[in-house]
Amino acid sequence: MVRSLVLLACLPALFAQQANVNLDHNPQKNTENLIPFGAAILSPEVRDDRMVTFRLKAPQAHEVQLTGPALLIALGAANKPVPFLRGDDGAWTLTIGPLKPDMYVYSLTVDGVRMADPNNTIAGTAAQPAFSQLVVPGDGPAYYDARNVPHGNVTRHVYHSGVTNGERELYVYTPPGYDRAKRYPVLYLLGGSGELAYNWIYDGRVSFIMDNLLAEGKALPMIIAIPNNQMVHRNHPRHTELTFPLFEADLRQNIIPLVDSQYSTRKDPRGRALSGLSMGGRHTQFVGFNSLDLFASFGVLSAGDTDSEKTSSKFLNDPDVNRKVAYLFVGQGTGEANERIGERCVALHQALLNHKIVHEYYVGGNGGHDWATWRHLLYYRFLPKLWRGE
Repeated sequence: MVRSLVLLACLPALFAQQANVNLDHNPQKNTENLIPFGAAILSPEVRDDRMVTFRLKAPQAHEVQLTGPALLIALGAANKPVPFLRGDDGAWTLTIGPLKPDMYVYSLTVDGVRMADPNNTIAGTAAQPAFSQLVVPGDGPAYYDARNVPHGNVTRHVYHSGVTNGERELYVYTPPGYDRAKRYPVLYLLGGSGELAYNWIYDGRVSFIMDNLLAEGKALPMIIAIPNNQMVHRNHPRHTELTFPLFEADLRQNIIPLVDSQYSTRKDPRGRALSGLSMGGRHTQFVGFNSLDLFASFGVLSAGDTDSEKTSSKFLNDPDVNRKVAYLFVGQGTGEANERIGERCVALHQALLNHKIVHEYYVGGNGGHDWATWRHLLYYRFLPKLWRGE
C-alpha cells in the first residue's frame, strides 16, 4: 500500500517517527516531527496507527526497493522487495502497514545496491554490511524492551585465544542480585553467520528479555555468556570443515575456563547449556551434541542438518542420551517453514523422533530467518524451560 507524501503531511497528529533517544518502549515518539540530526529527510516515520513511511532523497536513482525478511513476511510480499514511488522532487516514498508491534531489520536497495537507510538513527552492524532497525511499538513495553524492573549487568571481556592466535571478545550477562556466594547455571549463547557477540545484546535484546522473564517469575536466574563463534571467514571454502573443531577448541581452552574463573558458576554438565541461532544452532548441534561432558541442555534455533542421521549419529545412537540430556529444544519461525533452513529444522526434529530422543519442537512467532523469530523463541519457549529439571 503506497500513499503520497502530501496525504501523510496532512496527518501530523499521527506522526511518531523514530528518534532513538531512550530505552522506553516507544523510543521513536517524536511529536515535533523533527528531522534526525544529520539526516536529509524523515525516514522511517511510524504513525500511531502503525502505518510506516520510508523516504529516500535520491533524485538520480532509477529504482528504490525495501527488503527485509520479517517485513516482507508481514506484508505478504513472498520475499519479493517492495518498490518505492518517486516524487517530482526526487524523493522516493513507500508507506506500508499497519504492522504488528515488533523490531524489524530492513535495508534499502537502490539501483541494485543494498544499503542501510541513511536517514534512520537506529542502525545495526555486524560481520556483514550495515542494516537498519524499524521499531513499531505496541500499547506498552514489549517483552524485549527495557522495563522498570531490576536489571542485570552485561560485561565485555577481551581474551587471547591460542586457537585463532588473536584477541577475541565475550559478553557475559549476570542477573539482578547476582551473588558470588551462590552457584549459577550458565547458558552459552551463539550468533549466526555474520553476527558478532554483541548482536545478541543489541539486536536480540537478550539482557532485557532475561530481566523481564525474571521479574515475571517465568525463568530461573542464570548467567548468559555470549562468545564470538565466527572462527573463520564465513565465505571460506572450507568453512563447514574448519569452524566446528575450532569453536570446540576455543570453548574448551578459553571460553568456559574464563567464565568459570571470573564468575560463580556451576561446573557440571547439567549446569551448562549451549544454544545458538542459524550457524550458532549448527554449532550447538555439531559441537554441543558431541560435548555431553560439558553440556546437558541445548537450544537449536532456526538450524539443523538435512543429514542429521549421519552427522549426529553418535548422539542419536547413544543409548543413555535421554539420561544425559536435561532439555533439548528445536525451534524456528513461522516464516521459515518453506525455506532451506526450515527443512533442516524439520530433518533434525524427525531424526530425534526416530531415535526416541526427548525434545521440544516448536514453530512460532511472526518472523522468518531474523531477530523477530529468535527473540520470540527465547522469551516464549527456551529460556523459561531451562534448568527446570534440576
